[in-house]
Amino acid sequence: MAKSAELICVGTELLMGQIVNTHGQFIAQALARQGISHYHQEVVGDNLGRLTAAIRQALGRSDMVILSGGLGPTQDDLTKEAVAAAVGVPLQLRQEVWDGIVARFSRRGLEPTPNNRRQAELPVGAEPIRNPNGTAPGVLYELPPDARQVIVCLPGPPNELRPMVADFLEPYLDRWAGDERQVLMSRVLRICGIGESAVEHRIQDIMAAAHNPTVAPYAKPGEVQLRLTVRADSPAAAAAALAPLEAMVRERLDPHVYGVDEQTLEGAVGALLRSSGRSLALAESCTGGLLGGRITDVPGASDYFVFGAVTYSNRAKMQVLGVPEADIAAHGAVSAEVAKAMAEGARRVGGADIGVSVTGVAGPGGGSEAKPVGTVWLGLATPEGTWAKQTLWPGLRADIRWRATQEALVWLRSYLLFGAKAGE
Repeated sequence: MAKSAELICVGTELLMGQIVNTHGQFIAQALARQGISHYHQEVVGDNLGRLTAAIRQALGRSDMVILSGGLGPTQDDLTKEAVAAAVGVPLQLRQEVWDGIVARFSRRGLEPTPNNRRQAELPVGAEPIRNPNGTAPGVLYELPPDARQVIVCLPGPPNELRPMVADFLEPYLDRWAGDERQVLMSRVLRICGIGESAVEHRIQDIMAAAHNPTVAPYAKPGEVQLRLTVRADSPAAAAAALAPLEAMVRERLDPHVYGVDEQTLEGAVGALLRSSGRSLALAESCTGGLLGGRITDVPGASDYFVFGAVTYSNRAKMQVLGVPEADIAAHGAVSAEVAKAMAEGARRVGGADIGVSVTGVAGPGGGSEAKPVGTVWLGLATPEGTWAKQTLWPGLRADIRWRATQEALVWLRSYLLFGAKAGE
């Protein structure tokens, strides 16, 4: 059975939302790479009693407890005190650690304060973990008698914690797990053009039957991700177990799977544009260049992206793109007619094969009964014809703008795959 670890992130500032807890994700990824089971995470404030209780609870169900934060010199840095209380040992000053702290200050022409001596105090039986980027050493405490349970304390500042995870924690995990180590492999399928409930409906029997590997959906704005995860004795065995499951899921969800793992929708669209030899021009209003930014985030976008215009005002729409003033007067800037004229204008001015436009009401104001906030029209101009599509989303301004770019990319991908049928 694979060994397990859990994480306790320490700091009242985390509980109050003053800083984002990025350590949880970072350390969880390290555990997954090493094949260590990880079932619990907790955030605890700077309180000795609550932190001690959390460590004891974690020791009751996990082989390793990893703590981040609370190793500084001030009175609210209580991680080592809590570890000592949880395992029933006192703290003691480690002279070699103190000498290292003094030397570090001396190299900078400074002297440590009496508070810094707290950083040289470790639970009896613990060993310091070298911290090349700070004064607070980490702590490794292997519980007697057989050291099958371990406590690891890491500092809170990211520039100190992250190198220590790479240089100490991951190599230690590799040795510690030994023959009990397993491979934990995941593959994320990225899906567009279909909602989470529809995805689950298509593969609900697969999800119910899958135990190892497992299938888990995760909804994000404008797309769904399916995480396929397997635990096995070797990378080859893990890959062999995932392959038939992935093939089955892809067959059910075809053609909505656009990518795998870190591939983005804009990257997938860019690959289709490049392989087909077609060029793209954009005209944006409510998205203010967000769609063009996503397109050009992809390295090599200059192979296919030739023109982009942010025509936020009606005047710009008319002067830059040639949108007829009569269309704006009769239908408004947020309309099928204007969206199509914008897409055609972008295609014409840019000399592109395809033109895409976005115009809408992103809010929070500017909506009406006929065109409430969240109303967006997309335009698609191609050699086969020009079409417009209306969408309506709830949410904040940033959400609506992002969803508009996502829908534009989904529609463009559909056209690149299926031609004029995508516009019907």
